[in-house]
Amino acid sequence: MSDSQATKASDARGKGAVSRLLAFAGPRKTLTYLGCALSAVSMLVSFGPYVCIWLVARDLIAVAPDWGAATGIAAYGWWAFGLAAASILIYFAGLMCTHLAAFRCASIMRKRTTDHLMHASLGYFDTHASGALRRVVDGCAAETEGLLAHKLPDTAGSIAMIVGMLVLFFVFDWRLGLACLVAVIISLGCMFYMMGGRGMDFMTRYMESLVKMNKTGTEYVRGIPVVKVFQQTVYSFRAFHDAIEEFTRLAQDYAVKWCQTPQSLSLTIINGVAIFLVPAAILVAPGEGDFARFLANFAFYAIFSAVIPTAMTRVMFMSEAFQSAADAVSRVEEVLAAPVISAPATPRAPAGNAIRFEDVTFTYEGADAPALDHVSFEVPAGATVALVGPSGGGKTTAASLVPRFWDVDAGRVTLGGVDVRAMDPHDLMDRVAFVFQANRPFRQTILENVRAARPEATREEALAALEAAQCADILEKLPQGADTLVGTGGTHLSGGEVQRLMIARAILKDAPVVVLDEATAFADPENEVKIQAAFKRLARGRDGEPRTVLMIAHRLSTVRNADKIVVLDSGRVVEQGTHDELLAAGGLYARMWADYEKSVSWRITSAQEVE
Repeated sequence: MSDSQATKASDARGKGAVSRLLAFAGPRKTLTYLGCALSAVSMLVSFGPYVCIWLVARDLIAVAPDWGAATGIAAYGWWAFGLAAASILIYFAGLMCTHLAAFRCASIMRKRTTDHLMHASLGYFDTHASGALRRVVDGCAAETEGLLAHKLPDTAGSIAMIVGMLVLFFVFDWRLGLACLVAVIISLGCMFYMMGGRGMDFMTRYMESLVKMNKTGTEYVRGIPVVKVFQQTVYSFRAFHDAIEEFTRLAQDYAVKWCQTPQSLSLTIINGVAIFLVPAAILVAPGEGDFARFLANFAFYAIFSAVIPTAMTRVMFMSEAFQSAADAVSRVEEVLAAPVISAPATPRAPAGNAIRFEDVTFTYEGADAPALDHVSFEVPAGATVALVGPSGGGKTTAASLVPRFWDVDAGRVTLGGVDVRAMDPHDLMDRVAFVFQANRPFRQTILENVRAARPEATREEALAALEAAQCADILEKLPQGADTLVGTGGTHLSGGEVQRLMIARAILKDAPVVVLDEATAFADPENEVKIQAAFKRLARGRDGEPRTVLMIAHRLSTVRNADKIVVLDSGRVVEQGTHDELLAAGGLYARMWADYEKSVSWRITSAQEVE
């Protein structure tokens, strides 16, 4: 675990996980306090039957062997029954209160994190895996629900039990009580050894390991087709395998190397209080004047010692629950701290569709070097500008700043002369359409997938967009045409077909600005021809006016006819101009074009041809 993570975990414990957790419950946190109080009262009332047992033993021993003379025994029995029933009823009333508060807390926690993620910058989801976010939103809320509903009232009851137990230890015979207390002290020492210090560090690393397994597990499931095609084993997915190994090693080391001995000692001691109680009774019995009373006291402690294992077990689980809750609420707060796309108080509307980067600098969180370093270029309204360059040069980062997937650190990105941060986010999204290199259609019909761009669009408009995106051949071969279900449980489309489907969605949206990110990356030659035709249609608006297009491509043939080409390398603009101008300049683009032409002419030859 890194120093920063350790600091966060320490701060979380310092601020009080329970108080931060109860803040999610709102007014219902009062029910938590009431439930804890009722649980404590229930635990104190539950001691009543033990006192009644002592009274029965006292009266029986006092009249022995004339047992019939003990006339108050029946009354004590009814009192014991009544107190036991009252304890159960009070406890269930307390649980009712804490469950109402816990359900509200978990519900608000899920709603708040989900709502926050709905407003988070889209770039946040590129750096945070869906499996990890699901673990935080759903799993952490479930863990805190168990804490508030059960562990917290049980904690209050445990505290009351321990206080009441300590009092009763010294009410009847302090010497026998002290013998029982020795077992409690040893058990507590073992628990503090397991749960304190390294135990707290273990719980933080344990929760991190669970999150990592969720994240890598999701990636593994999505990659199962590759495993089947290439007959690979789980070892080919090193991240998932290593996450499982790390979790296994962590849990085994903690259980075997750290907890085995103290846990065994603790369980032995608290379940064998007699090893302290019997020798103490033998030592002090000869000096007792009222032996009958001493015998009654011994019977009480022998029976009451059965409470000790229950109390110590609750304390152990209480410590574990608080550690889990502290980590869970910290992870939820990390999600709630995710950057959001905030709307300005007085949003401005752009005058046109020109895009301009003005001395833009942007660095990803945790990165050592900026992804973009003082980048400046312009995409005139109605023009097509291509971003090219080596991998990692900053092309995708630059394109993602236009729709505010991220906000710049310095400089500004403008649309129609207005800083995109000064625009209403909904207005900005309405003006920009996207086609990414990796798309996954929704588990809906083709028609509904396209209509996702504009839900109010008619069926005819969606079909026209599919036609414009060269999707006619896709619809012809499907059993139900545009009404065919795609995705899990439905028809599966190839990468190139999915790209054309996404272009149809962008055409239907009819946004004046289009961002294309490696849209032909997974297309075969036949699909690429159709995708290029769909691009030409996408570049024209519904009224025939050209759209403003910012496109990213590694296949330089797709950008040859762009109005302008911007070459990015290591986060900086190294060249700008048309295809012919950049070739004449003899710089990085010219070298990339030469490499591209060489790769196009490359082919596999037989041994005879080589000879």
